[in-house]
This record gives sequence, structure tokens and C-alpha cells, in this order.
Amino acid sequence: MPEDWEAGGFGIYIHWPFCEAKCPYCDFNSHVSRSIDQDRWLSAYLSELDRQAAEVPGRVVSSVFFGGGTPSLMDPHVVGAVLDRIARLWPQANDPEITLEANPGSVESSRFRAYHSAGVSRVSMGFQAMNDGDLRRLGRLHTVAEALRAFDIARSCFERVSFDLIYARQDQTPEDWQKELEQALELAVDHLSLYQLTIEEGTAFGDRYRIGKLRGLPDEDAAATMYEITQAVTAAAGFEPYEVSNHARPGAESRHNSLYWRYGDYVGIGPGAHGRLTLGGKRNATEAIRMPDGWLKAAEQGNGDKRRTPLSPSDQATEFLLMGLRLTEGVDMMRYTRLAGRPLSQSSVLDLSEMGMIETDGQRLRVSPQGRLVLNAVIARLLE
Repeated sequence: MPEDWEAGGFGIYIHWPFCEAKCPYCDFNSHVSRSIDQDRWLSAYLSELDRQAAEVPGRVVSSVFFGGGTPSLMDPHVVGAVLDRIARLWPQANDPEITLEANPGSVESSRFRAYHSAGVSRVSMGFQAMNDGDLRRLGRLHTVAEALRAFDIARSCFERVSFDLIYARQDQTPEDWQKELEQALELAVDHLSLYQLTIEEGTAFGDRYRIGKLRGLPDEDAAATMYEITQAVTAAAGFEPYEVSNHARPGAESRHNSLYWRYGDYVGIGPGAHGRLTLGGKRNATEAIRMPDGWLKAAEQGNGDKRRTPLSPSDQATEFLLMGLRLTEGVDMMRYTRLAGRPLSQSSVLDLSEMGMIETDGQRLRVSPQGRLVLNAVIARLLE
């Protein structure tokens, strides 16, 4: 009988923790460093790949994702050597998706050609806004002109290019957002990631918000209107909302992120990287040491992990629901039952169905467009 993770697949996540500057909204594990010994980092990545492959040999890698931080600051030879090692350690899918995140300010044509030669097949670019004033407020170092130039370079090197935008920004109106989104769709190839600005604790924006100095944020009604505009405008352009924040032409969905949402297994390598690994029939959550220097030294000594936590059946079922209900395709209710050891509460399913928050066909459960506006509440009700 197949193991549960096989329904989602198997992939590799590589975390590059360095950026040129720390954006005020960002709560990712990213750091600014004056000097980086890239060959030393490469050796640590290779050592960690060897260690993980010894635990889960023979699995078919369907995707590799270089995230960060700003992975487009990695030397192309580092990317190439990591991909070569992965190909030697595990069998590969016929057409693996190899994604690298890039900031427009760190893009050079020769560098992108080298990434393509190294094996990268898809680039995800952090535009974040389509006007220079908002880019400055978001702490971005690039201008719109630089972003468009970088996008042209990426398109000349890669068939698959995606970019990110943030909406519900300071002083942004729904009308502003619709114009910006329509402009973005004129550029987009086949995929867009569109995120509502969230104010996270521990960020510069979080600090300003706490003392009342982050002004002009849209209220909940305006933000909800922007979300509805996002769904309508992207769908009209042929970009289906296959996940809460991700829109793509059919067949261009991010395979790596879909692996997370479909609750597959993945190796997480690099500072602060998380993973999910099924070992001996039991799924484990892995978490690497967060600080770059600490992770680097630990990896050189043989293990960069901070902890490995066995997940109970209840934990797995909860994660499966949290991830899978972000997808338009929803979740297989029998898979939930196998993980949890019991079915979802039929009274909760019935109540949410009658309210129009979810849809079921006897096998799959999906959150309706109306339910997506209050997704967390829907999931909380299902988990009661």
C-alpha cells in the first residue's frame, strides 16, 4: 500500500538566507551580510543533501525550490553544484520543476543564462508593487523600470517566469489595485502570486503598527474588496485561482508549492528550513537551526537540524486540512479519515455546506469562493 506522502510527491527545498536589505514587512529568515563564503556554503549544502539522502534514498524528486532570502544572490556555480548533487543522490522525474526566487535588483542577463545552464527551469520574481513610491515604502531596492528590465531578461532565458505582488498596501484603494493588477496581467506569462499585506510581529512594519505609526492601511472591507477584485480580474484573464494567493494558466501551477499543499514529503535544507519526512511509516516535522552562522557550523559538523518531531495522526490530519483547503481542488475526505483515524464532523460539514462556505461531492471537500474570505474560520469549524 502506498504511503500517505506519495499522494503529494517528494521535493527538495534549499534556503539561501541572505538579502541585500531587510524589507520592513518580511518575517522570513533573511539576513544582511557584508561577506559570504559561497564555497563554504556550498560544501554545507552538499553535506546536508548527502545526510538526508541516506535517510530517504530512492525517492523520485519532482521539484527543487531555491527560496530565501534572495537566492539570485547565489553564485550560479553553487546552484549548479547543488542540482548536480541532487541528481546523483535521487532519481528525477522526467521533467522536474527547478525554481529559483529572484529580486529584480539582483538580475543580470549573464547570471540568468548561467542559472538556466545549471538546470533552473522556472524563476519567481519579487516585484511586490508596480509604482516606485510604494516600492520605496515597502523597502524594496529596485524601481519599476528595473523590475521590467529584469522580467525581460528572465523571459529571454526561461519559459516559466512568475512574479509576486502585494496588495492592501498603505493608501491603496480598490481602484488603484485593479489598475495595477490589469497592468501586471499584460506582462504575466503564466503565473502570478498575489498576497495581501499582513503585519507580522517582529518586523519593522509590526513595530510601527504597534505604536500607531503605520498609517493608511485599508480597512477590512476595502481589503476584502481587493481580494474579490483579484479573483475576478485574474480569472477573466485566464489565470485560474488554483490556491488562495496563486493564479496560473492551466498547467502552469507551481508544482513545488502544490507539493506542500497536497501534503507531500520534502527535504528542507538551509538555515531555518522546515521539512516533512516519512521514515519507517511515520511522518516527522524537521526544522533546521535558524541563524546562518549556527546552521553553517552545525552542518559542517554533520547535522544542521535543530529538531525532528514525530507527528501524531491528529497533527497530520490537521496539517493536511490546513494546507489542502487552500487549494481550489480541495481535499480528499477519505485521505483525511485515514490520517485522523476518524471522519470529519458531519454536523460541521453539513452546517458549513448549508451556509455556502464549502462544497462536497461525496469524495472531495472544497472551500467555496465565499468561504475563502473567512478560510481560517471555516477550517477551525471543521476541526472542532
